Amino acid sequence: MSDSKFLTAEEVSERYRGEVTVGTLRNWRAMRVGPAFVKIGKAVLYPVDQLDAWDEKNLVPCRPSRRLSDNP
Repeated sequence: MSDSKFLTAEEVSERYRGEVTVGTLRNWRAMRVGPAFVKIGKAVLYPVDQLDAWDEKNLVPCRPSRRLSDNP
């Protein structure tokens, strides 16, 4: 993890276009849900590779509709 880039809670919120607020991240940390984080002293940092893995875990796959697949 030494080569990983880390984001602050504010930067994570920006990554998700403000849809995940700093307060939400704080609540998730307290409940131990959400993306993995590292805490060093008072600093809370989110490894980018862990955020990417969390994104992948929360990916909602879609399938083509029947109408599209029925067309010749």
